[in-house]
Amino acid sequence: MIGITENLAIIKDFLASSAIEVDRDPQAVKLLAVSKKQSISKIIDAANAGQRDFGENFVQEGLEKIAQTRNMDLVWHFIGRLQNNKTRSVAENFDWVHTVDNSKTARRLSEQRPESLGPLNICLQINIDKELGKSGTDVSTLSELAYICTQLPNIALRGLMCLPAVRTEFTDQRVPFKQLKELADELRSGGIDTDTLSMGMSGDYRAAIFEGSTIVRIGTALFGERY
Repeated sequence: MIGITENLAIIKDFLASSAIEVDRDPQAVKLLAVSKKQSISKIIDAANAGQRDFGENFVQEGLEKIAQTRNMDLVWHFIGRLQNNKTRSVAENFDWVHTVDNSKTARRLSEQRPESLGPLNICLQINIDKELGKSGTDVSTLSELAYICTQLPNIALRGLMCLPAVRTEFTDQRVPFKQLKELADELRSGGIDTDTLSMGMSGDYRAAIFEGSTIVRIGTALFGERY
């Protein structure tokens, strides 16, 4: 049976080869290991194999794992829907939040972030396909929200994130990722510079990398089935 160390090497090779296909530096694409509902032993195995960035969807589960790996110098990303009553726990313990989609959440994270930890890295989640019931700010409100975030002292706006609707064809998969990159370019032309596009998962990472993804989120392909 292939283990986590082997899976990690295979996935990183796939990400690197996809980057090379479009003349991108493979080092510019980071693997975010989605560790929700995975055991702490699997996380430690991945960390021992060189994986540093881990993503959690649920606050309490993430806090428990962070506490158990304090001495491992890992980077923890919150990638789930963030409720306002959970912002303090996230601000005090995580390094990144990928799912900010309104100014109230952004302000709470800034106010609750301990200055001793430095600014909290955030991405703004965009509902790129305008799906009902899915989190994410609308494209029409992005510029205003991004500007507000740049004025908050204890967060650092790093970029944009999306979870597009499922598409099976490669050319179709590229469409929403191209749109997200164009949104980042529009922000940049308006004076808001970012360096992160959090987009792409196991089924569409290649399309995302072709369109400029800098963080790809992969879980079960690395760890196996969740508990």
